[in-house]
Amino acid sequence: MTEPRINDRIRVPEVRLVGPEGEQVGIVPIGEALRLAQDSELDLVEVAPMARPPVVKLMDYGKFKYEAAQKEREARRNQSQTVIKEMRLRLKIDPHDYETKKGHVVRFLKGGDKVKITVMFRGREQSRPEMGYRLLQRLAGDVSELGVVESNPKQDGRNMVMVIAPHRNQAAQQAKTVEAKKAKAAEDAPPLAPQAPPKPAPMDPVEADQA
Repeated sequence: MTEPRINDRIRVPEVRLVGPEGEQVGIVPIGEALRLAQDSELDLVEVAPMARPPVVKLMDYGKFKYEAAQKEREARRNQSQTVIKEMRLRLKIDPHDYETKKGHVVRFLKGGDKVKITVMFRGREQSRPEMGYRLLQRLAGDVSELGVVESNPKQDGRNMVMVIAPHRNQAAQQAKTVEAKKAKAAEDAPPLAPQAPPKPAPMDPVEADQA
């Protein structure tokens, strides 16, 4: 994004001037607009260069840039960073292994991550894709309280792939849980021991006699 033209870099005969509170001043010569900016100790910023005449606004451009940068940093900080984890299953998986794999998927979803589930076919198993589909559907149903199928099962060579994403509020809930734990830890921390008041300095003998 290019920087807008400001102050004497705006080189047009006249402009449509907007005041610092958004009030419409009207079309004025550029010299008058610059004088008004100088008198009010503000900048003249071109906000719509393609208009005829261009639209300019009186503002504190340094403060405007600082606040915009602050908002951008805050938005990046609050943006949830979703990671895609991967879990591989065999078509003929035994119950114990299935429960173990499902536990990993649950943990990933609770952490706010997407999970790519891959069912791997061996030999003649490739002729039974419906079995892989049923296995993936079963897993999706078992974790439905935590996630939703984002990408339906589809064949990918010798594999069948499905993607499960956490519910939209899952990442936000995870962040709230972390903040709650921090607050609880701060509350449980022992209070600092009060400092003893400083001892008074010994009196001068002369001062003691006067007292």
